[in-house]
Amino acid sequence: MATVARCPNPKQNMNNILKPDRVTPLLNWSRVPRAVGTAIVWVVISLLTLWGAAALFVDCRNAALRIPVTLIYVLGVITIFVKLRRTRWAAVSYLFGFLIVLAWWLTLKPSNDGNWQPDVDRTAWAEIDGDRVAIHNLRNCDYRTETDYTNCWSDRTLDLSQIRAVDLFLTNWGIRFVSHPIVSFQFGDNEHVAFSIEARYKAGQAYSTVLGCFRQYELIFVTADERDVIRLRTNYRKDEEVSIYRFQGTPELARAMFLTYVAYLNTLKDHPVWYNEVTRNCTTTIDRQLAADVNNPQPWNYQILLNGTLDELLYDRGRLVTGGLPFPDLKQRQHINAAARAANRSPDFSALIRAGRVGF
Repeated sequence: MATVARCPNPKQNMNNILKPDRVTPLLNWSRVPRAVGTAIVWVVISLLTLWGAAALFVDCRNAALRIPVTLIYVLGVITIFVKLRRTRWAAVSYLFGFLIVLAWWLTLKPSNDGNWQPDVDRTAWAEIDGDRVAIHNLRNCDYRTETDYTNCWSDRTLDLSQIRAVDLFLTNWGIRFVSHPIVSFQFGDNEHVAFSIEARYKAGQAYSTVLGCFRQYELIFVTADERDVIRLRTNYRKDEEVSIYRFQGTPELARAMFLTYVAYLNTLKDHPVWYNEVTRNCTTTIDRQLAADVNNPQPWNYQILLNGTLDELLYDRGRLVTGGLPFPDLKQRQHINAAARAANRSPDFSALIRAGRVGF
C-alpha cells in the first residue's frame, strides 16, 4: 500500500515555533525576602562594626592605647573579610568582635568626681520634709559674659503647697529638629525653679553630637533660677531663640512632675549616669516618668527625640495653654528674647518675660 504523505499544517507549525519549550520566570519572588533579610543583616553588622571601632577610639581612657587597639580591631575586621568574605562564619566573627568591645564599653562607669567646668561644678539635691523642700546647690550665676560669671551656688527652701503651674521653655538655634527644653515650676505668685537636663562638661570639653553617642559626658540636672538658666540663653549666648509655654494642668499635676524631677535629681547625687545623645538626653531621660504623671499619656513620637518641634507636638496633643491661637501665631507670641534682654538683671525677670504671653 502506498504511503500517502500528509501536508504539514502551517498553523500547527507556527504554534510549535511560538511556544517555548520551558517557561522561565523573570524573577523568583520566593528569594526576595531572603535577599532583603540578608542585606539588612549585613547593614546592621557593618554599623555595629563601625560603632565598635569608634567606641575604642573615642572612649579608650588610655590615650597611648587609643590608636593601637583601634587598629588591631580594624585589622581583625579586614582579615575576616579577606578570609571569609560574606559567609555565616564571617558574620559570627564580626558579631563576636562587637560583643567583646561592647562588654568592655559597659564597664566604663560615670563619676561625680572630676575637673568640672565651674557652672556644673556642683550637682543639686533636695531634702523633702512633708511640704517643705530644701534644694541644695541651686544655680544662680551672676553673669558678665557667657563664660565669665561668679556667685553661682545657693540653697532654697520651697513649699509644695504653694506650687501653682509648670512652664516649658524651648530654646532653638536655627536647626529645625534640634532644640533644648527647660521645665520651670512656679511657686506662689512669682518664684520659679527651673530644671535643665544637660551634658556635664569637664574643663576643656565642649559638646559634640558624635561624642554624645559615646561615654564622654556625665548627665546633670541643672537646677537653677530663671535669671540664670534662661537669661544665659537669651542675653548672653548668640543665636539662641527662646519661647515660653504654659502647660495645661492642675497644681496637683505640677506637684507630681516636680517630685519626678526631684527624685531623679537625688538619684544622680549618689548614682551618676552617662549622658547619651539618643537614649538619655534633655528629653528622653525622663519622658516616660513624666508621661506617667499626666492624664491620658500619649504614645512615643519621634519629635521627642528630634525635639526641635516639641512645642508643636505638645500643642497638637493639647498639653499647652493656647488661647485659641493657631500654633504659628502662638509660637510668635511666646517668643521672649526681647523681653528678657529688657528685663536683664531685674529681680522681676520671671514676671517681665511672661507679661503679655498666652497663659499668664
